[in-house]
Amino acid sequence: MYKIILSMLLLFVALEAKNPYPFAALGDVIYDNADKVQKLQNIDGFSIYNDKIQKYLRDVKRAKEEGFALEAGKKKDKKAYLNRLRTLAKEYDLFRRSVEVSFEEAVKNKNVKLVEQLINSGLLDTDRYKKEILDFYFDHVGEMSTEGLIQSYLDDDAKLRKKRAAQRKRYLSKKQRELERIKRIRKKDKLEQERLEKQLQQELIQKKKEIQAYQKKELSKTR
Repeated sequence: MYKIILSMLLLFVALEAKNPYPFAALGDVIYDNADKVQKLQNIDGFSIYNDKIQKYLRDVKRAKEEGFALEAGKKKDKKAYLNRLRTLAKEYDLFRRSVEVSFEEAVKNKNVKLVEQLINSGLLDTDRYKKEILDFYFDHVGEMSTEGLIQSYLDDDAKLRKKRAAQRKRYLSKKQRELERIKRIRKKDKLEQERLEKQLQQELIQKKKEIQAYQKKELSKTR
């Protein structure tokens, strides 16, 4: 009974698995981004790579089939599969690099359509190019759509500005409280200083009166 349940569980996991388990850390990157590489064919300037893209996609499909075969125990040569993944990973990196180079050129040439296509391709490291993307958008506000990634950047920027404004308000409030506290201390010190000076003045006046009275008394004795 236990073996039956275990077999059913393994079958369920296999059916639900999106990608082969062997070397998943490397394989998942390749398999999960294959559709993005395929969409490069619809981007201006990448049609010349159609044959290369098609071959890459065929190789990815074969590698995925091989990975599932290894997982099911139908094949044993893990090293060959790993080497295939490494080769595909290098080709994937070349596609990504081509997208980056094209993006930099498109920004330089102010090619709005191509910039939008590359931003939305999924193959551009948008975190790395966030500043360039926003700078380009603000230079071409009326020409570019704010949907998708750019809108999320604008929303994040608005939240950041709001957060900074709140922090500044708290800082100013704290600073104002500190200034008011210092002002109160200084006022108190000033009042205390004035009180001491007044007291000293009164003591001096009193001392002077006592001296004058003493001198007057001594003077009357000599007469």
